[in-house]
Amino acid sequence: MSDFFTPLERTAAFHPDKPAIRFAGRTISYGTFVARVRAIAGALKRDGVGAGDRVAVLSTNHPDMLALLFAVSRVGAILVPLNWRLAPDELAYAIGHCEPSILVHGEEFAGVACQFMPAENLRAVGSDALAGDEAELSAGAPDAPCLLVYTSGTTGRPKGALISNASLMGNAVQSHHMHQMTADDHVLTVLPLFHVGGLNIQTTPALLAGATVTLHERFDAAATLDAVVADRPSLTVLVPATIEALAATPGFGTADLSSLRAVATGSTIVSERVIARLTDRGVPVLCIYGATETCPIAAYDRAGQERVPGGTGRAGLLTDLAVVDGNGRAVPTGQHGEIAVRGPIFSGYYRDEAATREAFVQGHWLSGDLGSLSPDGTLTVHERKKNMIVSGGENIYPAEIERVLSGHPAVSACAVVAKPDQRWDEVPVAFVVVSDAIDATALVAHVGEHLARFKVPRDLRIVPELPRTALGKIQHDVLRRAAAAPLASEPAKA
Repeated sequence: MSDFFTPLERTAAFHPDKPAIRFAGRTISYGTFVARVRAIAGALKRDGVGAGDRVAVLSTNHPDMLALLFAVSRVGAILVPLNWRLAPDELAYAIGHCEPSILVHGEEFAGVACQFMPAENLRAVGSDALAGDEAELSAGAPDAPCLLVYTSGTTGRPKGALISNASLMGNAVQSHHMHQMTADDHVLTVLPLFHVGGLNIQTTPALLAGATVTLHERFDAAATLDAVVADRPSLTVLVPATIEALAATPGFGTADLSSLRAVATGSTIVSERVIARLTDRGVPVLCIYGATETCPIAAYDRAGQERVPGGTGRAGLLTDLAVVDGNGRAVPTGQHGEIAVRGPIFSGYYRDEAATREAFVQGHWLSGDLGSLSPDGTLTVHERKKNMIVSGGENIYPAEIERVLSGHPAVSACAVVAKPDQRWDEVPVAFVVVSDAIDATALVAHVGEHLARFKVPRDLRIVPELPRTALGKIQHDVLRRAAAAPLASEPAKA
């Protein structure tokens, strides 16, 4: 195997007329989808895109996003899916960092796209501009990167995780094993394809297996429930926040969910309360542990097997899991340590050799999450070492928000922590020390000018000082307790 496209091409040869993707009322057969991939690959080659070049895409879910991934693999290039929920400043950083040859955009993002790239470097999804001669196409090598996904960084700037053809294939193998997925399955994809969760937990593995994918442009709870009832999918992926939204949808309690043989979930520590929303309706839940860097499947529950309450499954078929101490040595079974992963994972951080070196120890990627392994190999995730906030399935690093707040001339010190939230799992809360007269509402507005709305603090509290240790380190545990405590007066809201 070389590129990621060849297995899809061979799968399609067995059943070219079978539905591959259903989207917006139309059905795309495997034969038609493969032809579209070849046409896009030909267009990329015509435009001078070759080995190692980056092709960015800014769009809500669309079949061409999937076709682009397979097409860049065929020409040896790299797809960069951009999070359309980001603020312009954040998009500008990612685009400036990866320097794409071409930016492909959805219709609603045409105005945004032209801010970052000249017109001659812009292409629209679903357009004739993404079609060309498919002759004499090359192919990427197994270890060549074909996907670059930006993940928020602890330094306040995102890092780009490079994922190879081989790692995508390894991820698909683990998905097939996890879900016991076959060509008879029907996957409902409602999570965004700019995340590896929406892209790679079920969607690309389903296409390699010859299954059918029903693709929604974006998540809508009512539309998702209607699709489960009407389209009868067998599998879907939901994060805790979307499970809660689905369960709160009128009609959920009586809707026919019997077609679902499993719902996969992850992105954060998933509470048994959230899982019960589905299991109480007779729908099995499979928990996944992973990250952008692990493509994302690393550990998982397996369809048809009883899950361990509180656990996040076992190491995947191709994954080696370890729990290590601060020196990278494995800790005894049952003891807490940092979760380390080796297997079909990312190759490194794009244009950041230092971060790549720091991320690995003895071939394992250090996740920054604290967990433990039971004697039977079940992984339990206890907390996030890196203080990451997961809100509605979106990763938020406090350093990003702190960087923006610190840039305001009235702010002399700040710290951001997570606050539990029934709807979003967690939301960011900021504690700010100011040197000039300014109110919390103005500071919240300042953050909103630079970061995506989901990263804007839900509470912003102006305090005389931040709690610190004798060595001057901020006591985040003290702030987390303060964030969870009710206030006498209502704080500023996003």
